[in-house]
Amino acid sequence: MKIAVDAMGGDYAPLEIVKGVEQARDKFKDLEFILYGVQEKINDILNNSERITVIHTDVMIEMGEEPVRAIRRKKDASMVLAATAVKNGQADAFFSAGNTGAILAAGIFIIGRIKGIERPGLATVLPTVEGEHSNFVMMDMGANAESKASHLYQYGFLGDFYAEKVMGYKTPRVGLLNLGTEEDKGDAVHKEAWQLLNASNKLNFIGNVEARELLNGAADVVITDGSNGNTALKAIEGTALTMLKLIKTSILSAGIKGKLGALLLKDSLRGMRDRLDYTKAGGAVLLGIKAPVVKTHGSAKAQEVANTFMQIRTMLVAELIPAIQEYIEQNSDELRTSNDNE
Repeated sequence: MKIAVDAMGGDYAPLEIVKGVEQARDKFKDLEFILYGVQEKINDILNNSERITVIHTDVMIEMGEEPVRAIRRKKDASMVLAATAVKNGQADAFFSAGNTGAILAAGIFIIGRIKGIERPGLATVLPTVEGEHSNFVMMDMGANAESKASHLYQYGFLGDFYAEKVMGYKTPRVGLLNLGTEEDKGDAVHKEAWQLLNASNKLNFIGNVEARELLNGAADVVITDGSNGNTALKAIEGTALTMLKLIKTSILSAGIKGKLGALLLKDSLRGMRDRLDYTKAGGAVLLGIKAPVVKTHGSAKAQEVANTFMQIRTMLVAELIPAIQEYIEQNSDELRTSNDNE
């Protein structure tokens, strides 16, 4: 299985990207990597080139660039070359920690959208602190700032499929992120999306869920537009980090008794930290594209990068994309809405 890697995307590229590639390469003997980036810089970092091919380019897409314009004008950019390798069958999956909008554009315009999906969306796995499952999947996480009700409706199917086939959840509970649990809450788009989701015979739709209940396992699949999804994600990440800092500060300021107590609770505190560590689940998957397209945080370090490659491997082993295409084709009538031709 070959993964095309944008080695120059991300805040710590290419160092942390290359280190993450080698960690994944050493752990999984069935993975090969094609790295696109500045060859001299990459080779200086590599311990060895076993199952790693480096394709040189000194062109890259910056975080602040306009995505579609950058994809169309920078044909030799590391991200564009990696996506093109997947399109041409030279690689099976595409990875980047770079510009989110450019990754979306590369997925749609280079690799291609799955027929029947109006708008691909980013799905990510987040932790819960209670409930039957330890994680839930949420989409869209920022690929699209605005969404139609029909987009949210289709995200319900894509998220449901991912939760069942990749995470192993039987009959996942699908919830719509909203400002209240009542049916009539939210704007016109969310009200219409609620009606579409509720009318589906395929989904286990449980209604609206509130942001404050996400980490309590309110749903196995949480559907939202990209703006609210990304805001919720940042709030969850920030809260988790703040909690851990607050606990550490409280222990240090409590004197010898606090430190002795922390020593006794060391394993429990480590377990809590691990439970809230969203980086272990990997990156965000652009669902609705003809091949696995996965983005990790721009600030990702080597371990998070390696975890994302493990996630990609799981998708490839499970043949997730062909299965999604078959699923969409089988449910094409239900996926269509009255707004499809608007």
